[in-house]
Parts: sequence; C-alpha cells; structure tokens
Amino acid sequence: MNLFEDTYNTIEKPAEGLFKDKGSKFIAYAYPFGDPGDLKNVIAEIKALHPKARHHCWAYRLTTDRSVFRLNDDGEPSGTAGRPILNALLSQDLTNIIVVVVRYFGGTLLGVPGLINAYKSATQDALSQAQIIKKTVNDVYKVTFDYLQMNEVMRIVKEDALTVLKQTFDNNCSLVFEIRQKEVNETLGRLQSLSGVKVKYLRTI
Repeated sequence: MNLFEDTYNTIEKPAEGLFKDKGSKFIAYAYPFGDPGDLKNVIAEIKALHPKARHHCWAYRLTTDRSVFRLNDDGEPSGTAGRPILNALLSQDLTNIIVVVVRYFGGTLLGVPGLINAYKSATQDALSQAQIIKKTVNDVYKVTFDYLQMNEVMRIVKEDALTVLKQTFDNNCSLVFEIRQKEVNETLGRLQSLSGVKVKYLRTI
C-alpha cells in the first residue's frame, strides 16, 4: 500500500467454497476477521461443524497495510495447505479475512502438488462466492471537552460527517470517533483550534 492509498479490500460476509479430488473433499470457509483473539472461536466453530474431518487448515491476513498474517497446515505436509490458502488471499489483495479449509480424506494420497492445488482451489471457490468490498482506512480518536463546548464540537462532528463510536456527556464530555485517514488533518485542526479541547489518537481500523 503506498503512502497515499487509504482503502483496502475485504469481504462483506462469510462465504463457502468446495473442491473435490480423488475422493477427498475440501470445504473452505471465508470470514471477515479483525482480531487474532477470535481465532480459537472460529476454529472451534468449524471443528464443531466437521468433527470427523481429518484436517482444519487456515490462513488469515490482517491490518489495513496487509502486513500481518498467520497460517497453519494442521498436520498436512509443510507448505501444502496454509500457504496456498494465504496465496489465494494475496492474489486478490484481501485483508481482514480468515479462510479455514476442512479436508475429508478420500483414501487416495494427492501428493504435494495435488494438495497445494486443492487448498488453493477450495479457497478460490469461497472467494468467488464472497462479496468483495472496498473499505477506507480510518483512524479512531478520542476528543475530550467541557460541557459548555458541546455545541462547537458537535457542529464539527456533523459538518465533517464523523462516525461516533462512543459518547459521554457530563461536566467533562468525551467522544470516540472514526475518520477516514486522508481527512484527519483538517478535522483535527478544527477541533484543536477550540480552547481546552484535547484530542488523542487511539488506533487505526
């Protein structure tokens, strides 16, 4: 991703794919995925669906700059499952996504080339069923201000069409909002021009 690009591709909702070869069946599940902490739940859910499957192999890709990934061959020969799944994600430039491929063994060994093709093909089939969407890279900020400045702050929120994620209105007020990265400087400049208003960066999503 270059310095001025602030969009990325992901999938809108879960999708499934299927590939069969010599009696083996490969079922791929693609999910929108944003938190590595959810990995155990995703794997457990699929293992509950397919308790008799021999392998549950997966790969995920995370973050808007596409820099974080993990993969797992789950007992298949090294490099024959997780890597082909990941390569299918790379070829379509997708991130914030996980694909788990479940294999039912058909009794005939497929060999390394056959496995690589099977895991890649099952993943590609799932991705072909998925709705791929483009999202903007957004930064999340927290702004704190005095109650008397509420109208001024809310006017900026409205005029700049900020997405408010959380708000607290008391003597000391705060808002957590997200804003498209390329619009950050202008909005922060307006907020910081208000006396006593404090803005803090939280994260990028």
